[in-house]
Parts: sequence; structure tokens; C-alpha cells
Amino acid sequence: MSQTRKYRRPRLFEPLTLRGITIPNRIMMSPMCQYWAPDSIPGPWHLTHLLSRAVGGVGLVMAEATAVEAAGRITPYCLGLWNDEQKAAFAKIAEALSQAGAVPGIQLAHAGRKASHSQPWEGDAYLPPQDGGWQTVGPGLEPWEPGQPAPRQLTAPEIAHQADNFRAAAKRALDAGFKLVEIHAAHGYLLHSFLSPLTNRRDDEYGGSFENRSRFLKEVVSAVRQVWPEDLPLLVRLSATDWIEGGWTVADSVRLAAELIPLGVDLIDCSSGGITSRLPIKPHAGYQVPMAEQVRKEAPAPTAAVGLITNPEMAEEILANGRADLVALGRTLLWDPYWPHHAAKKLLAEVKLPPQYSRADIFK
Repeated sequence: MSQTRKYRRPRLFEPLTLRGITIPNRIMMSPMCQYWAPDSIPGPWHLTHLLSRAVGGVGLVMAEATAVEAAGRITPYCLGLWNDEQKAAFAKIAEALSQAGAVPGIQLAHAGRKASHSQPWEGDAYLPPQDGGWQTVGPGLEPWEPGQPAPRQLTAPEIAHQADNFRAAAKRALDAGFKLVEIHAAHGYLLHSFLSPLTNRRDDEYGGSFENRSRFLKEVVSAVRQVWPEDLPLLVRLSATDWIEGGWTVADSVRLAAELIPLGVDLIDCSSGGITSRLPIKPHAGYQVPMAEQVRKEAPAPTAAVGLITNPEMAEEILANGRADLVALGRTLLWDPYWPHHAAKKLLAEVKLPPQYSRADIFK
């Protein structure tokens, strides 16, 4: 007589509901740039890259940092969402992710002073306009790297225009079928460069005090919420600390998170660093988790923990002990697209393979 298997119910495989969307588990694919879109339009590589993680069991699959204007790309090969041709290509991806059982998400971004670079495997070098690059922009005149040309300082009307760009990209993301949007305000890119006192030395309404430095991000959040439906979740990725004395701190992130939640933000994705290429800390397994935990408890706000989370036991500990609400995996999923299925097996949870792969149940 056959016996019914009894499975555990790890926290990692419990659903998470944000507004009207239920993510089937607590595993998020972190947005990871592929630098592989010559026309800034997603193609077969992006569909395969994202869909394979949905088939692999990831609950929330996030498309990479997607520029809200051409000048907001990191490289000429980065994705964008400023026209309808891009929207149509993204719609195929969002539909495929949904059919595979994942929640399709997209991160909207502007690279700011870190824009106009070559692909990483081509040296990650600054590209001048004559070599296919463009004029970068930022809160001030400080370049990303010493020796690079200064960015152009955005005026107040241009800052308002950038908020409009985020709103328009969010509307296209909605039309394309995405169910979750994340605003990229981390890693030294445009919004983070306004937050950090290390790069924002303005003396107008967008610089100086905490309130002024966070004004731009709040305006972007409000602009996006104007077109992003009430029943769909909105995330913000922050660099929870700059890791440098005099820079942005975890306490700042706690304060900002508490102010973003009433504006319609549903979860804070807690990363760190990026305001300088000379990071004064060596990353190690789970090194950013305490930041997500502090923001979650002190803001309080739902959070995602990210940063060298590599094994199922670590992911389960983070969630089971209330240190975060999601775990965001990056390089781990690049190496193993089927990590969620392998994690379920290791944690003695039910392995929920797609029906097309049901013949593989001998490995459950």
C-alpha cells in the first residue's frame, strides 16, 4: 500500500501577500543586469534568463534594472522602458513568467553619474560621446571615478522631469503585464546619489537636510503610485548604508523606510554600498541581513534580505527568525536556476515541479 508523503512547511515556502498579489514563496530573484540588449529591447536571452528561474521555482522573478530614459542606462546594452517597442517585448516576458507560476516584477532605474560605461567584460570603462557614450547627470558635479568627466548637475525642473520618466515607465510596465515594480534607489545610481551626503552637496530644496536629500525619491514614489494600481505592490531598493563615515547610514534607512510606507511603498529591498567603487568592506555570506532585520523591526517595514545568501538553511533561518520577509538571490540563481526546487528537497518541503517536468519526480 502506498503511503502519502508528509512534508515540512518551511517559512521559505510559505506564500507572501503584498496588497492584491500573492507571491507563492519567499524567494525573489534579485534584479541582475545582463548588458545584452543592443537596442535596449529585451530579446531571447532575457526571456530565457528570466523564464528559467520561474520554471526553477522562484516566486518573484525581477527583471533587471531597466532605464526610464536612454541616458539612464549603465551601458548602451542595458534594457529600457521609455517606448512602446520595449513595452511590447517586455509583455511577452511578463506573460511567460505568469504562465510559469511566478509573479513578474521589474526594477525601474536611472544610472545617473554611473551611466555611459562599457560592458563589464569589456572593461567597465567610461564611454565618451564619440565612442557611443553620452553626458551623465547627477545631483552635483562629482564624477563616478576620478578622472572621468563631471556629470551635469540636474536642475529642479529636470528633477521633476525624471520623476515623470519613472511614472511613464511604470505605466508601460503595467500595460506590459508586470504585477510588481521596484524603484532602484541603491548602489550609487541617480536616486541613491541624491540620498547620500557624500554625493549630494546641493544647497537647494533637493540637498542639505535629510528631508531635502530624500525629496527626489519621495517624488518618484508618488509619481509612480499615480499610475500603479492600488492593488499592486511597489518596492524600493535602498543601499541601507554607504559603509563610509559621513555617508548614508542604516539609521537613515530606518527613518526613510518609515516615511516611504505611508506613500505607498510595500517593502524595502535592503542592499548596501555602491556610492563609491572603493567599498571599504569585504562581502561575506549574509553580510547585509542585519540591515534588513533592523529596518524591518525599527521602521517597521517589510523587507527583503539580499547578499550572498547561498544555502537553504541560511535562507530559512533569516525568514523563520523574522529577520526579513523575502530572501533575494542573485549570483546563487545565476549558478543554479533550479535552486528553489533543490532547496525544497533539502528542507524536506514539497518539490513543486511544473507538470511538464513531472517525470523528474524520481529526484524529489
